[in-house]
Amino acid sequence: MIAKKKITKVFFLFLLFHLSFWTFIPTISNINLPLDTIEALAWGSNLDWGFNKHPPFSAFAVEVFYIIFGSNDWSYYLLSQIFVIVAFVYVWKFSNEIFEEKIYSLLSVLILSGIYFYNFTTPEFNVNVSQLPFWALTVYFFWKGINSNKKINWILFGIFSALGFLSKYLFIYILASLFIYFFLNFKKYKKFIPNYCLSIIISLLIVTPHFIWLYENNFVTIFYGLTRSALNDSALINHVKNPAIFLIKQIIILLPFFLMISVILKKIKFKLKFKNKKILFLISINLIPIFLVLITSIVTGAKIRTMWMTPFYLFFGTLFFEIFRNNINLKKIKRFYIMFVLIFILSPSSYFIISMIDETKRTDYPGKEIARLVQNKWNENFINEIKIVIGDEWSAGNLSYHLNSRPVWTKDLKNKTSEISANQGVIYVGNPKVLKKICPGVFGAIQPVGYCMIGRK
Repeated sequence: MIAKKKITKVFFLFLLFHLSFWTFIPTISNINLPLDTIEALAWGSNLDWGFNKHPPFSAFAVEVFYIIFGSNDWSYYLLSQIFVIVAFVYVWKFSNEIFEEKIYSLLSVLILSGIYFYNFTTPEFNVNVSQLPFWALTVYFFWKGINSNKKINWILFGIFSALGFLSKYLFIYILASLFIYFFLNFKKYKKFIPNYCLSIIISLLIVTPHFIWLYENNFVTIFYGLTRSALNDSALINHVKNPAIFLIKQIIILLPFFLMISVILKKIKFKLKFKNKKILFLISINLIPIFLVLITSIVTGAKIRTMWMTPFYLFFGTLFFEIFRNNINLKKIKRFYIMFVLIFILSPSSYFIISMIDETKRTDYPGKEIARLVQNKWNENFINEIKIVIGDEWSAGNLSYHLNSRPVWTKDLKNKTSEISANQGVIYVGNPKVLKKICPGVFGAIQPVGYCMIGRK
């Protein structure tokens, strides 16, 4: 048992080790950044209020780090862990509002190590990781708002709600769940309506530029999400099959979590007190979002991809320790710590081993070497710098990231060719057979991709 005075120290030590391990391991085991991180960096080189796949926040975050650190891979693994750590900090702070004894707050965070969304998948900074701190901050400041009704808490709730939505549209599920909780307790929270409306207005002001971008770009991001959900397949069986698969996957993902909590339970017995404000709120932020996703899948037949659920389980530990608090035997807590340490060590070790053994992963792509070869060929033929790369987010995005001139990435030029000056070197990246036939400049290929270089001689 950890002494009460040391619980906070243990929590911050956990954060430090988590940050260090999950920054260091992928840095030494990966040759190249993961797909989603390169994709975000490609978008970041040409910042806009939205992109063909997602809202803009993840691109903004990596671009800030690029300005500071340049093309140093370790910095983007660090960025990802900072987002995870901030989420953990606010799970801890929220749990301290729920529990009188800090040991339960500590356990509520440590047990998240049993959910692979918060360890194995975290090195890849993407829209799912980008949501994590805002999910935790939104819940925390909503809770503070309904308990104190201080304007600053509602303002912060509005700001973080908007940033979460600008990370990924699925953030709407936690916002809907909080609205449902507020609506079900309308009489109790009637006096909070002006401040709640203020938070909504602030959120709308922040996301309005993205809505304008969406309209101007034919809602491309929304249609991408619908396609990824396989909604174009209207087979009736999908309304049963996809929700069932979704539920099975969630149970499998949570097995280590349930195993960790089971080792310190006296017996599996609980009684939900729905008049208990804390219990009702915890159910609202944990179970209602999952229920809404399940209903979405049942009604539409949508295929719910596993990684989309990344932020949904942040407060699961708080929920379960509150429900089972009277049945927890703290004398058996050493068993919990042993399991936690095993998982904490096993996760990065497995990541490292898989990364070193499996040579077919995106993170083994020789992006830096390809950029060097392309730059050499460019220098042999042209005197100006490479300013624009055109092509898919992976091949062209890697060039944008690795080339010293940090060219702007774009998927295509559409009607923008007139905007390119004679001084701006351009590289088209794509199908080598097609590019070789139509390239008006210097053509080269590094299989399976072709490069058409157009510059000033």
